[in-house]
Amino acid sequence: MPADSSSELTPVEPGDLLLVDDDVVLRERLAKALRSRGFEVRTAGGYDEALELARDLAPDYAVVDLRMPGRSGLELVQALHEEDPGTRILVLSGYGSISTAVEAVRVGALNFVPKPADADDLIAAFQRGDRPDPGLVTEDYNAPSLARTEWEHIQRVLRDSGGNISETARRLGIHRRSLQRKLQRDAPPECS
Repeated sequence: MPADSSSELTPVEPGDLLLVDDDVVLRERLAKALRSRGFEVRTAGGYDEALELARDLAPDYAVVDLRMPGRSGLELVQALHEEDPGTRILVLSGYGSISTAVEAVRVGALNFVPKPADADDLIAAFQRGDRPDPGLVTEDYNAPSLARTEWEHIQRVLRDSGGNISETARRLGIHRRSLQRKLQRDAPPECS
């Protein structure tokens, strides 16, 4: 590796890390992997729990899932940044877009990491700082179809609404029967 490229990376010394994700399995898997790399990891499943932990812990690092039930990851990033501007925050999401990544950085995140990600991906993102991952920019990138994006969004809102069709339709701003028709269709092939 050329000498000048290594100077672009910010050293990452293990420290206190707050890991926030509503997916318990992913959260615990990442926490275990980060602990094995020397980090003192505290975990939370949502906004309120994470903010309370951050106030007690004053973490050096935070990894925040973008989409969680209740208040969003972006809201949490902003609150964490206001609480302690020195906390280095990553946003982790399977629903990423360029505009979301820009918004995350605008409210205080250091960088944006797409799911699936492992502990090494997170550490590399902390090392890159605010520089994008060069591996994410590819010429053969296939954007998800509109049908796939719509299907995934409906499924997420449906889960967040506890499976309640009427509440999901209200949150989506569509008529309940329109939602029922969309749900009766099969998922787009690339969702399977």
